[in-house]
Amino acid sequence: MELKLINDKGAADATFNAPDAVFGREFNQDLVHQVVIAYQANARMGTRKQKERSEIAKSTRKPWRQKGTGRARAGMASSPLWRGGGKIFASSPDENFSHKVNRKMFRAGMASLISQLVREDRVRVVEEFKLDAPKTKLLAQKIKSLGFDRLLVITDEIDENLFLSSRNLINVEVMEARHADPVSLVRYPNVLLTKKAVAKFEEMFK
Repeated sequence: MELKLINDKGAADATFNAPDAVFGREFNQDLVHQVVIAYQANARMGTRKQKERSEIAKSTRKPWRQKGTGRARAGMASSPLWRGGGKIFASSPDENFSHKVNRKMFRAGMASLISQLVREDRVRVVEEFKLDAPKTKLLAQKIKSLGFDRLLVITDEIDENLFLSSRNLINVEVMEARHADPVSLVRYPNVLLTKKAVAKFEEMFK
């Protein structure tokens, strides 16, 4: 599979041969969907808590006698059927939201997603992506000169200058190839890879 190799001005003046096993794979929508949902689910944290019937601060006295009132039977005001009562199946902080995805499935899903981005002409390759100083303005100007507004930059390694310069850009995300995730690949309209990142992808997802 041939990828467009761009220069500092964003012009595609050459092509770069990438492995078909990662960049020329057939798109599997169901597998990609499963990988994306699993990644989002595994990022969830058990931060919600609801009270059960035993945790409600209400009297345990019977509201009225069992028979003779014409009303339904009631045992206590903390009943889940009453307003202000406890929840029947209350959420707890230790709830597990994780989805299991086999390593082989994850690799195949990532390769399928990357290949689809290539077919949609959303992937570009550069020789390297570095900055001379840790300044956000320099990174913003460089990305603008390449012709991008929202961009995901994937390199083999992130140096300190690039890391510090990208923190305040809300439409730009920089990550190492080993930290690439399906949600970020789907979110950004353009993906910029370095040559070494392409080699890293081949090692990880072939």
